[in-house]
Amino acid sequence: MAERKRSPRTSGRLRAAIYARVSSKQQADANTIASQLEALKARVEADGLRLEPELCFTDEGYSGSTLLRPALERLRDQAAAGTFDRLYVHSPDRLSRSYPYQVLLVDELQRTGVQIVFLNHDIGQSPEENLLLQVQGMVAEYERAKILERSRRGKRHAAKAGAVNVLCGAPYGYRYIGKYEGGGRARYEVSEAQAEVVRQIFIWVALDRCSIGEVCRRLRDREILSPRGKSYWDRTTVWGILKNPAYVGQARFGKTRVGPQRPRLRSQRRKPAQPRRDSSVYDTAAEDQITIPVPAIVEEAVFAAVAEQLTENRQRRRERQCGSRYLLQGLLVCEKCGYAYYGKPLSVSSRKGKSREYAYYRCVGTDAYRFGGQRVCSNRQCRTDLIDKAVWQDVCSLLSDPERVRREHEIRSGGRRRKSGRPADRLVRLIGSVRRGITRMIDAYQEGFLEREEFEPRIRAAKERLAKLESEAKTVTDREEEEQELRTTVDQLQSFAARIRSGLQDADWTTRREILRALVRKVEVGEAAIRIEYKVGPLPFDRGPGGADSQHCGRAGQPDAFECLPALRAGRLVRAGSPTSPQGAIVPDPLRGRLRDGILP
Repeated sequence: MAERKRSPRTSGRLRAAIYARVSSKQQADANTIASQLEALKARVEADGLRLEPELCFTDEGYSGSTLLRPALERLRDQAAAGTFDRLYVHSPDRLSRSYPYQVLLVDELQRTGVQIVFLNHDIGQSPEENLLLQVQGMVAEYERAKILERSRRGKRHAAKAGAVNVLCGAPYGYRYIGKYEGGGRARYEVSEAQAEVVRQIFIWVALDRCSIGEVCRRLRDREILSPRGKSYWDRTTVWGILKNPAYVGQARFGKTRVGPQRPRLRSQRRKPAQPRRDSSVYDTAAEDQITIPVPAIVEEAVFAAVAEQLTENRQRRRERQCGSRYLLQGLLVCEKCGYAYYGKPLSVSSRKGKSREYAYYRCVGTDAYRFGGQRVCSNRQCRTDLIDKAVWQDVCSLLSDPERVRREHEIRSGGRRRKSGRPADRLVRLIGSVRRGITRMIDAYQEGFLEREEFEPRIRAAKERLAKLESEAKTVTDREEEEQELRTTVDQLQSFAARIRSGLQDADWTTRREILRALVRKVEVGEAAIRIEYKVGPLPFDRGPGGADSQHCGRAGQPDAFECLPALRAGRLVRAGSPTSPQGAIVPDPLRGRLRDGILP
């Protein structure tokens, strides 16, 4: 295993870490991960080691078929940094359900000098033991695929037989009766209080020809709680009720399917950068859906009249320009509440008869009508022309001076070289010397100059030293390759900047938008300043900014915070501090300064 320089407080003793994972959100809510943690902690204690709280890595509700898991990302960062020496995992399928991912993770951790301990299987050194581990990984992957296929076929068969328990749950207006409570068969039972609300919604749209917004206002005025118990109704909730065929007695199974993950410009509000699933949900065609009979709440004629009214409303809505209309659309985020900023043109009354070439970016949380008449954010709106200009100028400064990235890289790489240990050429000489020593010991043993009791411990120690030196040499080689890769990336950035530098200021709207989407991760709008996060690929580092472990980067409440998205190893460290923040970030300084005087009305 690779030798690494440990911190003074941990040198001389092993540091243990544990990793646990459960797949479904139901398991996470039921706290089923506790049994894994209890078994892992008991094994660590039995081995005479002390487990520190920051070295407990848990992924609750994340699929094992993907590597994009927050705790796993932090674990791999800490392993690369040499923070712990031994990792305890309940079983190989907790690392991953995919056999290639298992091999990748085990090989990556072992190359960094981490010893992996599975509670149900010991990793050996012989080819037979490694083959057994690989076979277990393939069996786990096969079992997962077989379970999914059996579940899919079983649900479709039950749906064709009219079983209600294959549906996700009872919609608003019904109560789900399980098979034990229902005498051996699950069913939907009409909840009269909620059913009356559903009938009223359909009557308002079918007879009164109300819009969905008007329906939401009437429900709020009557103080009727939403299905989630909120005092206001979302328009999407009312729209879903009006389009649900279950209310005419025809519940549908298979309305959605799982497919490849859709590309995302940025992470969702209050959501981690790594999604829990590596897939997205898509609607299916009507002919692929299976109808299950349930009790009806509204008549088919009323349901058909509502469908016609919704179609008419859609046809008569005001024509609007579709697609992207604003330069920073999809990139702006409110720093205060986390909701997105959207572009809002000036109304006729606001223009006062004058022509305005700008609009406003407005926080979604400030729209009271979205939250039952009560806004959830007080952040003010920003003029599009001013904030677009400020962000574009900062991007232009980055492309005009790519040496900012190179200088930051040299600061980091210089620190890494001081910590990198022995150079590669010296390691090659040491490896050759140890191999020659092993050969001489074997010759001496064959000639009878060494007894077996003396030969075995010496040859074992020599082979262990050889293995450590070879692992260290491989680590140094990998580090040099990473350094060369990043230098190539910086050179490519310089070449790209040189090609477009002359036309930056004259670039058209589409070109500017593409450049912004390629370089900017997101733009946070605060009450006194805006904050830009760039997409840059730095090398991993063993300690976080300011001396803190990289696992704790981006903790809320810290000044000059750094954000690790999704991992330091993957190269996504983002600078989020002021120009006086400590050094250590690859990305350029974000745009600072109080722009409110020019941005706010």
